[in-house]
Amino acid sequence: QVQLEESGGGLVQAGGSLRLSCAASVTVTYYDMGWFRQAPGKEREFVARTASMWSHFATSYADFVKGRFAISRDNAKNTVSLEMNSLKPEDTAVYYCVARISGATEYEYWGQGTQVTVSS
Repeated sequence: QVQLEESGGGLVQAGGSLRLSCAASVTVTYYDMGWFRQAPGKEREFVARTASMWSHFATSYADFVKGRFAISRDNAKNTVSLEMNSLKPEDTAVYYCVARISGATEYEYWGQGTQVTVSS
């Protein structure tokens, strides 16, 4: 069973920065890792991902975070991070770390989520 634990959420003013971290119970090298978020009253949405070693750790982002957020992984520590800059009130959401074994179509594993609140 894959376990994911997020940390780093909190309250920040608009324009500020936060760094989210996700610790995994597996060797993340073989997994696509990513972040989703869910704002109150809205559907969960994709934020960013970093592919497994089989896809050369390629990264991709939702259009609304391009240029502001950066995903990274530390394969030696089995962690994935999300650096969030130039935060906006509309970035307020619960952020979830996700994982799927390389080749899977769905993200099978989800963390409990961490709250990010951006004040205006």
